[in-house]
Amino acid sequence: MKIKKIVGKKLKNIRLKRDLTIQELAERSKVSSNMISRIERGLTIPSVEILMKLAAVFDKSINYFVEEVTTTNEIVYTSSGQRDKTVYDDEHNMQTESFTSGLRDPQFMSFYCTVKKGGTSGSQKMYHPGDELIYVLEGTLEITIAGERYLLRPGDSISFKSHLPHRWDNIGEQDAKVIWTLSPFTTI
Repeated sequence: MKIKKIVGKKLKNIRLKRDLTIQELAERSKVSSNMISRIERGLTIPSVEILMKLAAVFDKSINYFVEEVTTTNEIVYTSSGQRDKTVYDDEHNMQTESFTSGLRDPQFMSFYCTVKKGGTSGSQKMYHPGDELIYVLEGTLEITIAGERYLLRPGDSISFKSHLPHRWDNIGEQDAKVIWTLSPFTTI
């Protein structure tokens, strides 16, 4: 079974067991009801940040949502355009392709991201355990970490401790192409 279907099935099951509507889960998790519906229907794999928000509502680790995945390869080769795709909150903010999907017990997650022109992580600052690395291939991304703003252009990178409050915005005139890496894989 594909990871999209597993995550969606587990999310729907735990939501129904807790007697929550999609709208109630959206309000508690701060994840859009549209995104929750897409996840439950197996149409997308949520980003780490979204999965963390959903897991927190149920007092679960993000591992809970993916523990049935039987794809446990020690080597994962994926051609361009063949990677598992996800969206960040909605398709107007960021779309990602996972470099690590299918890797057995990864200690990190890495994505090729397209941050849409005007895309943003939202007004709320994020923070979670671990480390992050952002490398800009194309476009311009503004990253705010602990109140300090960093403007990243092609070839620029930033790495930081993810417990620091942070957010991102595409302030450029085009979509930004970014490599985003988070460690550890399990952040709760």
